[in-house]
This record gives sequence, structure tokens and C-alpha cells, in this order.
Amino acid sequence: MKHKILFVFAAALVIIAVVLAGCTGPQGPEGPAGPPGPQGPAGPPGPEGPAGPPGPQGPPGEPGVTLVGAEYVGMETCAECHQDIYDVFILSGHPWKLNPVVDGQPPDYPFTEVPDPPEGYTWDDILYVIGGYNWKARFIDKQGYIITNPPGETGVTDYVNQYNFANPVVGNEAGWVGYHAGQEQKPYDCGSCHTTGYSPEGNQDGLPGLIGTWAEPGIRCEECHGPGSLHAENPQGVAMKVDRDAESCGSCHFRGVPEEVDAKGGFIKHHEQYEELFQSKHIALDCVDCHDPHAGVVQLRQANVQTTRTTCENCHFQEAKYQNNEKHAEFVQCIDCHMPRIVKSAVGNAEKFTGDIRTHLTAIDPFQVSQFNEDGSLSLSQISLDFACRSCHVEGGIAPVMTDDALIEAAVGYHERP
Repeated sequence: MKHKILFVFAAALVIIAVVLAGCTGPQGPEGPAGPPGPQGPAGPPGPEGPAGPPGPQGPPGEPGVTLVGAEYVGMETCAECHQDIYDVFILSGHPWKLNPVVDGQPPDYPFTEVPDPPEGYTWDDILYVIGGYNWKARFIDKQGYIITNPPGETGVTDYVNQYNFANPVVGNEAGWVGYHAGQEQKPYDCGSCHTTGYSPEGNQDGLPGLIGTWAEPGIRCEECHGPGSLHAENPQGVAMKVDRDAESCGSCHFRGVPEEVDAKGGFIKHHEQYEELFQSKHIALDCVDCHDPHAGVVQLRQANVQTTRTTCENCHFQEAKYQNNEKHAEFVQCIDCHMPRIVKSAVGNAEKFTGDIRTHLTAIDPFQVSQFNEDGSLSLSQISLDFACRSCHVEGGIAPVMTDDALIEAAVGYHERP
């Protein structure tokens, strides 16, 4: 009975649907488009099409910046603005490390005069004078070689070719000595510390004896401050280099390695100031703390003024006050004992423990009598009693001779408070 009812109901629905379908009218006009739906995912790229013709060239851009390296302009150019510094600096030793002979005329030094070239030569035969400012002078021939033999000869081992100035401290008169005498064609290879703007490549002026090239002979302004052309063109916009570090001075004032102080013939070799400083507590200082970099000790001594910017007593005032020898306190300077003349540039008297340059070692070991190692090739790091005391307390010196034991007894506790 239930199945018959469902069948009748379904048949009725079909009839109703047929009737409604027959009553549907024609399709109306299309309605307005709805809003666009969200964009679908991008499809895969198609094949690249052919390149089109180039477009027209655009207008030229603004000119770029051209980088130009600084060049050396020479000390005289520096003097145009810095005349006061130049007037001081030209009297120091730095500009006179290497000096050209022009038109057969010797260099005109501030405080000294080199009277003649080595025997057999005239000034017309000399290209440069090495040094000549205070201690000694050597000579370079027209091929750039250091003169070591008479003209046209070689192997003359007793030839005197270095002129030494008189030195009353050491006790020698002016005169000639041999330097590598007899050697054949000794090249001049000292330009790295004797010239400005040095390069180890090539030969100056094409001369075989001159090793390397340089912008100026001698140590001039630009050796420490760098090439100055850009600064000269724009003084306000381009600053010059100012390096106060002791290592800057040490690039020339040393030989070998800074951990060793080289010695020979009973003296420290010259150019050792940085090694000496390196051995002491003063390595914490910069050279310019004590020295005016534009003024040399020799010129200040000539002017009879203080040779350093500060004094020992400025720092070591207690040691200056407490000395156990009244005569020393009255007549002896700190540097006589703490910076004795252990160094030799031109001359020295080993028997009197006196060279021609003061050391920059400063600490005295009161139990150390000798200054050098066993073979004399190295100096010890502290000053010995031989040089601290015996430069005065020696036979023929200005003070009584003293034994080793007497010197040790006097030196121990020298600055202790009473």
C-alpha cells in the first residue's frame, strides 16, 4: 500500500514538471557583466620574441670624478706657504743627507764646509756629496759610484776618501780616512733613507751607480708628509699626512731588526736610535715628544738653546733631586750618564769610551761593567758603567780613575732617598 502511494506521488511530480516546462517563456536579454573575479595563477612563459630595433641614444650624463694620484712638488713649493717652518727645517740635518754639486760648486752647508773632494778629483768630477752637515762627508762620481779609489785606479786600499770634521768631544782634528778604500765601483744604495720619494726600481738619471730613483735628494718635507701636489692645489680640502708614531722615524733610524742593537769596534753603529729606544721604557714615547721634527739637535746647539722640547727633569724630577754625589748634582747633566756617547758615526775613542753621538739607551745597570756581548757585535740593553762613568773616570779624563768595584759601589742606590 505504501509503495502505491509513493508511485502516485512521483507520477504527480512528473506531470507538474511537464506542465511547468510547457509554460516557460522565451530567454530574456543578457544581464550586465558582474565585477571581475580574482586573477588566476600566471601561466608558463612563452618563447622569447625577436629583439626590436635600438631606441634613440639618450643625452650624455654628467662628467664623472677623475681620480688623480698626488705627485711630489718639492720643498721650495712647500716654502711658498710654510716659510717659517722652512727657515727652521733647512738648518736641520735632514735636508743635507745627499747634496748635488751644481756647476762645479760644492754644497753650501749651514754650519760646516767641505774644503775639497778626495785627492785626485776636482769638484767638476763630483756628482753628489753624501752628508757633510756635521760629522763626515763622502763623495759620488759622475757615474753614481761612491769614490773609493784615485781616478783611473782600483785596489788602492790605503786611499783616504772620507772627510771627517773636527770633533773636540772625541778629541780629533779634521782630516781624511779610508772608507771601503780600494773597492771597485761601490754603488750608492742608501737612497731609501737619504732621499725623498725613493723607489728601489731603476737608476736615478740612468746612472749605473745610483741604485733606485727619487724625487729630491735629502730628506725633504714630502718624505714625512707625503707627495703634496693635491694639497698645493687645494690646501683647505686636502690635508697632508702627519704621523707622530716613533715607528715613522724608525723607518730610517734603525738597521737590522729592532730587537737587537748592532755594534762594531767598541761602539754602537749609527742610525740605531729606534733599536735603542725599543730596548727601554721610552718605547712608550714618540720621538716628537722630545724632539721638534723640524729642528735638529745640531742647529739648536749652535743657537745655544735647549735641544729638546722637554727635559729629563720634567718626568724624572725625583731622581734629579736625589743624587748621592754633590759634585754630580752641580756639574753633571742627566744625559752625561743616562745618554752617554756610545754611538760612532765618524770618529770615536774606544779607550776613553767616547763616541760622537749620544745613545738613546737610558737605563743604567749598576752591576754591568761592559757594554757589549762577547764578540762585540751587539750592545746590551742597559748602559754599562764603562760608558756611564768611565767616559769621565778614565785615564786622561776629567775625573779620577776608579776601579770596577768602586764604580759599582757608587752606582748602587745612586738615586735612593737619604
